[in-house]
Amino acid sequence: MAHFLRVATSSLLLMITLFLSLSEAKEIIIGGKTDAWKIPSSQSDSLNKWAESSRFRIGDTLVWKYDSEKDSVLQVTREAYLSCNISNPIEEYKDGNTKVKLDRSGPFYFISGAEGHCVKGQKMIVVVLSPRHRYTDISPAPSPAESEGPAVAPTSTATSLKGSLVMLMGILIWVLF
Repeated sequence: MAHFLRVATSSLLLMITLFLSLSEAKEIIIGGKTDAWKIPSSQSDSLNKWAESSRFRIGDTLVWKYDSEKDSVLQVTREAYLSCNISNPIEEYKDGNTKVKLDRSGPFYFISGAEGHCVKGQKMIVVVLSPRHRYTDISPAPSPAESEGPAVAPTSTATSLKGSLVMLMGILIWVLF
């Protein structure tokens, strides 16, 4: 019986550690690779396709890697995103290793600061949902036309999973002892 308790306790601690590491904020490289911030070769190569299939949570950090002598990243309003207006950004990043923390839910709009790149498709919308949304509450949205705004991507269910895990841990401890 003592061996069973040690194995069960070890397994439970491992599950808790894995769960907590999955629910922590992460640094996410744009496009999943270091050279993704560029004019896309086709519509299917668009960073919006990547962003629509990714999940972004409050606290995550987006990371761009690019040649700072040839390009930059501008965080802009929806209107500036749609018109590719680079004249009055919310934020301008020129360091070649840009990091932007997602500090709220809602859409974030990014365009290239290099003249003419945005018009050629070098732009991206990232949607961050509030923690209260669950995968089961939202069905996948179709890819929107740019004038319609971003598709809403479901986020992690970390909050509800943590509650379930705490309850499961309590039941296991009660049963084992």
